[in-house]
Amino acid sequence: MKNRLYFDRLDNELIKDDLFNKIKLERENIGYYTLPKQNIYEILEFVNDFDINIENIMVLGIGGSSLGAKAVYEFLKPIQKPKRNLFFFESTDPLNISTLLNQVDIKKTHFLVISKSGGTVETISIFKYIFAQNSDAKNYTFITDIGSNLDKFAQDLGSKVFYLPPNVGGRFSVLSVVGLIPLALSGIDIQALLNGAKKINKSFFENRKLRDTLIDKALFYAKNHERYSINCIFAYSESLKYFTEWFVQLWGESLGKKQRHSIANIGLTPIGLIGPKDQHSFLQLIMEGKRDKTVTFIKLKKFTPKMKIPNISLPHLESLDTLNSIDFHKLINMQCDSVKEALLNEKEIPIDEIVISAVDAKSIGELIYYYELLTSLVGELLDVNTYNQPGVEAGKIILKEKLNSSNS
Repeated sequence: MKNRLYFDRLDNELIKDDLFNKIKLERENIGYYTLPKQNIYEILEFVNDFDINIENIMVLGIGGSSLGAKAVYEFLKPIQKPKRNLFFFESTDPLNISTLLNQVDIKKTHFLVISKSGGTVETISIFKYIFAQNSDAKNYTFITDIGSNLDKFAQDLGSKVFYLPPNVGGRFSVLSVVGLIPLALSGIDIQALLNGAKKINKSFFENRKLRDTLIDKALFYAKNHERYSINCIFAYSESLKYFTEWFVQLWGESLGKKQRHSIANIGLTPIGLIGPKDQHSFLQLIMEGKRDKTVTFIKLKKFTPKMKIPNISLPHLESLDTLNSIDFHKLINMQCDSVKEALLNEKEIPIDEIVISAVDAKSIGELIYYYELLTSLVGELLDVNTYNQPGVEAGKIILKEKLNSSNS
């Protein structure tokens, strides 16, 4: 993975060193930093002993309990046939629930119930619906905090339980059991995924190869957060669609806060775009709209399968014979480069570019950990608590009050 910045860097080395030291210190308390080096023996043993007759894994989780695994699964699915199909219940929409359940043979389906607190309304409501129809313990695996009410329920039921490592929040949990178990069950090489994250970790903390680029980028975002309050990812591959959704949660829930040492409300607004589709919609707003956006282009160095535009001429469409014999992977990257060049010509729109070497587990592991680190760096500079979500909790409290009132 390569990241090129096309905007001005901040040259104050004292600020950079101070930021780096704060992130190093943060590693002692924030759990996601150590996930790339974890021992996955228990997960692999569980997967190796798994019922070979199970064809589908249904993940009952929302937000951080599903978005990361879904991003990895959908990125790799076009080039790697899953060993088992993954389905994600992420809504209490009855149409969505019934549609998903109608797609599988329940007898050949296993359910992963994921809730860190054990009290996630969306997850438990869907679980109740499914459990009422099938209460066999062997059909369920639970992922939660040790000692949670969901843990107690699972223990009484006699189902397998995995525990989240300490101090790993939901949106930073994709490289924990939350993401690794469903991905491993679908046949994805989770060690390669972790190796990609480990490479970024080492480059940042040990070799300084990536450190300057990430810190420069974080400093730019923080220094210009009022002027450029909207950060767009423009990913030039449909396989990255769900990665952009994961980014939106990671960025929005981590950085949209009240500052720790003031009463100011602060935040950076994430936008996920897919090219070239969104060249025909959102690009107009970036190009000629208010200059309040930064753009990160993400493109693939290699695409599979290799496909070529036929060398044929069509009546009345001869002007487009310039497309003849061009590989589709070259065309999509030419489209990306053309938009990038057009934005560079505008001079007021800060952009950078990330190039992913291949569609494989290692590459998406690199990209995920890169953005987790970037989020931590920006959060520290903005003086917010990157790892809590009081705004989300406020809505949950009101919902529980409404539920209690409706049953009284």
